[in-house]
Amino acid sequence: MAYTNKPKPDDRSDNVEKLQCMIHNTIENMEAAEESLEFTDSEEQRQQIKAKNERRRDSLDSLRSEVKDEARGEQNQ
Repeated sequence: MAYTNKPKPDDRSDNVEKLQCMIHNTIENMEAAEESLEFTDSEEQRQQIKAKNERRRDSLDSLRSEVKDEARGEQNQ
């Protein structure tokens, strides 16, 4: 039986746009989590929210770096 499936070509034309959307969504999630801190009495939940937002900040740094790399790649083409 012959293998007839071919991989899709690597289309990176909209990567910057997708990454910027991910950054926007992450920031919105962080803001919503910060607002939820006002409504929780659980110290454990507060710590979990703060830890998650710290991970989100790290992700934002990585995403922003990736946007710069992608934008440089687009300029070089």
